[in-house]
Amino acid sequence: MISVVIVDAETPGNVGTIARAMKNFGFSDLKLVDPPELDRDGEAYGFAGQAREDVLPDAEVVTFDEVIEGFHTVGFTATTNEDARKHVRFPFRTPTDLAADLASVETDVALVFGRERVGLMNEELARLDQICAIPASADYPVLNLGQAATVALYELRDLAMNESQLPDVEHERAAEPEIERFYDRFDETLQAVGYPDRKRPKTMRLVRRLVGRSHPTDREITTLHGVLRAVERATRER
Repeated sequence: MISVVIVDAETPGNVGTIARAMKNFGFSDLKLVDPPELDRDGEAYGFAGQAREDVLPDAEVVTFDEVIEGFHTVGFTATTNEDARKHVRFPFRTPTDLAADLASVETDVALVFGRERVGLMNEELARLDQICAIPASADYPVLNLGQAATVALYELRDLAMNESQLPDVEHERAAEPEIERFYDRFDETLQAVGYPDRKRPKTMRLVRRLVGRSHPTDREITTLHGVLRAVERATRER
């Protein structure tokens, strides 16, 4: 199980924003350390969207010690050490790195986010198992608490979601025989319209590369066949 832990949040709105992000990306277990008052008529529930129905009301208030003792912990910070001479904030992982790391970890994991103004304290980070930082501009790397959690949970979504609302693009791609038939027909059309023979091989390579990158669907290939049929009819009627 992967839990999301918010330490000493100052504003209820950020708690609600994180609960919503959890709902968006398949996470459900929210734990709060020293939380603000979460009024059901306040901004936490107002910001939570559909997470107001389960993630937020089911949140558990815990102590920091309980998180340390019961989970493999990952702390999130905007500021990391610049080299390996100090280890409080180093070595660190990006969320993308972390997704690969945690995919094979068979234990309960806590993703730990800190305060709006100062994040997690050095004393807290020193007790955590891993450190994660979101790549951002060196000129201004500090994200809002709700933003940071949303980005991190998005990158880690494959650890919690079995499927999304998006279509399976791999299954949408047209069958290879249909795509090859299009190439043959395109070549025939070039001949029919008098395209120079010396240019045809190079042009066909370019068309193949272009179509190959686009991964066309059945409908798209069918439409392209229709365009070529129209060109062929116009050529015969000249």
